[in-house]
Amino acid sequence: MSFIEIAKTEEIPAGQMKGIKKDDKNILIANMAGKFYAIGGKCTHAGGDLAKGKLDGSIVTCPRHGSKFDVTTGKAAGGPAKQNEPSYAVKLQGNSIMVDIP
Repeated sequence: MSFIEIAKTEEIPAGQMKGIKKDDKNILIANMAGKFYAIGGKCTHAGGDLAKGKLDGSIVTCPRHGSKFDVTTGKAAGGPAKQNEPSYAVKLQGNSIMVDIP
């Protein structure tokens, strides 16, 4: 695994999310009660920016057509999207959020 820093913990308060573009990947980072998760940041249905969507609990809703994804796993939780988002390993190093982006 090769973890890289993509954000600082203070940039993403609990219950919030942030979109990051790193190289050619769009990543969505979510803070769920102090635990950070990273999934793909573009909807698998029509490419909507998930960072502009609504986070309700662990479910993010795409602003384009309402597809839902679980930010803790990347699994599609409601259509029209049927394909899961990629999920990335996350670790904290001090106040740095480190993500393993293949």
